[in-house]
Amino acid sequence: MFRYKTKNDEVITLKTFLKPALYSLPFMIGVIVFTIYPFFNAFLISFKEDYRVMTDKFSGFGLANYVHILSDPTFISSIWNTITYVLIVVTVSLVLSLLIAVMLNSVPKFQALFQTAFFMPMVTSSAAIGLVWRWLFNYDYGLINWVFSLFGADAINWLNHPDYSMICLCIYGIWSMLPFTIILLLSGLQNIDPQYYTAAKVDGAKTVDIFTNITVPLLAPTIGLVAIVNMISAFKVFDGLYILFGGKPGPAYNLYTVIFYLYDQFYKELELGIAAACAIVLFLIICAFTVLQNQVQKKYDYY
Repeated sequence: MFRYKTKNDEVITLKTFLKPALYSLPFMIGVIVFTIYPFFNAFLISFKEDYRVMTDKFSGFGLANYVHILSDPTFISSIWNTITYVLIVVTVSLVLSLLIAVMLNSVPKFQALFQTAFFMPMVTSSAAIGLVWRWLFNYDYGLINWVFSLFGADAINWLNHPDYSMICLCIYGIWSMLPFTIILLLSGLQNIDPQYYTAAKVDGAKTVDIFTNITVPLLAPTIGLVAIVNMISAFKVFDGLYILFGGKPGPAYNLYTVIFYLYDQFYKELELGIAAACAIVLFLIICAFTVLQNQVQKKYDYY
């Protein structure tokens, strides 16, 4: 008979094990069917050479798909575009969100109203938001160019000039990332014991000193979590790019991201093996960045 004794001298039998296992069974089935199986299937397909999705036939197993994408200038460019986007969007959105969260935390009377206002974009269709931003960036009647015209500046062709395409995408990405980041940071701020601030004010600490020596260090675990979640989300940038530029990766096809490259290979070229290899490479890049970020965070996590 199955019996296991824990360190706390609790005895686990087959009956006590099966009951919680049955409760979690629906969730585990969903994870296996929709997460684990697709991942391993994509991993297997990435090694199938000349794979044809319609007939499910391939010439053999090998590294041809990986050699193809790693020698494709468009894919290499998509990696650099994606990394550039991630570094800019995650960094800027985190700094802005931290400042906004601190300001919101200092005005408790209207906090609920501001939280609702900042959270609204998260429950709004990304397609609708993208169309609004296309109007804001419009060359002829966009709101951004209209504001510039009030100061005598020339209109900028945001969506049709390659030099401004990354700027447009980053602005959209930062704005889209703010709501989630602000809510989490605000939650972390509210969990900080107010006695730390009281003691600092009694000792005559200035506002900047309180922020840098109390708020930021005590908020470090939350900042690390938010940074990792936002980084993973930013690496998968696609919908904003697709909507802003009318289904193209930039005005001159200069803004390919890894996901957009995968989309082209899968839906347009029907090269499922190459698309799967692209997905695995992206997975490895995200894992590398996540591990690196965790290692950096451990050096500053003293609380």
